[in-house]
Amino acid sequence: MVYVTRALVDVLVDLASDADPTSLTTGVSVTAASELEGASGLPPDTPVFTDFFFPTTDNPVNAVFGVDLSTPARQAQGRFVSHPVGELEVTRRDDLAEVVFVAVPPWEIDERSFAAFDRSGVRQPLEIVDAAPPGQSLMD
Repeated sequence: MVYVTRALVDVLVDLASDADPTSLTTGVSVTAASELEGASGLPPDTPVFTDFFFPTTDNPVNAVFGVDLSTPARQAQGRFVSHPVGELEVTRRDDLAEVVFVAVPPWEIDERSFAAFDRSGVRQPLEIVDAAPPGQSLMD
């Protein structure tokens, strides 16, 4: 099971919609359920995707070498990619990670437009949770 906060899904789908017709990719990271407000129903050590890194549109370095230079790999446990004219699946051109979230038009939050996959492209069960990470400031 892959867990993701509703707020993160909302932001990712909005970013994908705004970038359309260009595809978008970004790193996404997890927070332990014990650190989230509203995730008391999950075991404390459950990783929940909560945050994203500044998204990048496709670029030649990613396309040729398959390396994302914009996000330190150890900070992102997953990837988000949008396919404005593609299918809801992982493709050979996607930056891979342990978990890959994919969104396609009509940019809705449902099983036809948003899904989670493992790095081999197998769709994973997805649960969207109404939880939030603790408040942070830029001074932290």
